[in-house]
Amino acid sequence: MKLKFSKMHGLGNDFMVIDGVRQHVDLTPQKIKELGHRQFGIGFDQLLLVEPSGSGENDFRYRIFNSDGSEVEQCGNGARCFARFVAEQGLSSKEAIRVETAKGVIVPQLLADGTVTVDMGVPRFKPAEIPFAAEEEALTYLLDAAGRQCDISVVSMGNPHAVQVVDDVDSFPVAELGPVIELHSRFPERVNAGFMQIVSREEIRLRVYERGAGETLACGTGACAAVVAGIRRGLLDHTVKVHTRGGDLSIHWDGVGQPVLMTGPAVTVFTGEISL
Repeated sequence: MKLKFSKMHGLGNDFMVIDGVRQHVDLTPQKIKELGHRQFGIGFDQLLLVEPSGSGENDFRYRIFNSDGSEVEQCGNGARCFARFVAEQGLSSKEAIRVETAKGVIVPQLLADGTVTVDMGVPRFKPAEIPFAAEEEALTYLLDAAGRQCDISVVSMGNPHAVQVVDDVDSFPVAELGPVIELHSRFPERVNAGFMQIVSREEIRLRVYERGAGETLACGTGACAAVVAGIRRGLLDHTVKVHTRGGDLSIHWDGVGQPVLMTGPAVTVFTGEISL
């Protein structure tokens, strides 16, 4: 099987993007893991698969696979790349598209300046919807991680996030605590661990240890979750610039019951074809 693909990135969070509309795609988790290897494969944080919609109301279906072969529900940087990919490949001429994900519909929109805004949907906070083991919903929870008591906010952006405020993201032991939080028993489906440094009410710095991928240069849903957590705690305003190691995102949220809007770049690095 010959498979055409694009290599893309959103702030350094990189993807192999495959058109499953015009070509047959049959990839096992093991094959995805091989393709994700940075020395022996294409190399990526996630593989994105564009498929036909199962509904006449929507334009496409969006599937996301981590480099370890596991499938996940949502990816914000990937959503922006998804929108640019379908435009560049001539799959759609719309500025805004409706895209099905495993946890609902998102609406990416190409802007005139080349960036992409994505309506990421309404964040969820009930423990059962994360999922997270807790008796009742709270603003923050104490989590014992490797003997350290972490004060976390839990948010679902279609995928689970645990966000904590730290003094300095550069010196914080993300590599040590990230995998401990990801695999914590209170998160039955694992979790993305976010570490947020507040610069001002309109600006944060962020690192995210993503489940199934490790720390990435940027995480779109992680940026959304961090800003939502900061707003709920009264620490941030409604529009926030998020500095990641790969670049900047703008996140806007009007509050509980409202969708989160994420704006940032999406870049095609190269296109190719691989024989499997």
